[in-house]
Amino acid sequence: MITVTRLNGTTFWLNALFFESIEALPDTTITLTNGKKYVVKESEQELQSKVLKFYEHVNLLGLERVREKDETK
Repeated sequence: MITVTRLNGTTFWLNALFFESIEALPDTTITLTNGKKYVVKESEQELQSKVLKFYEHVNLLGLERVREKDETK
């Protein structure tokens, strides 16, 4: 899950596993796989960074975590 900010300043959590698309229309709009849309303050680049960090955290990309690898040495 990642934290995003509504245009009115309130924050909420979204499950990044259900993101279908992220667009700047000009406001950043997240479309979920169920068709629901959310307009948020974060830029496309910020969201990309948050989503990739989340994917790494849950090991969705199948990559060995560097921190875990370093701890085994």
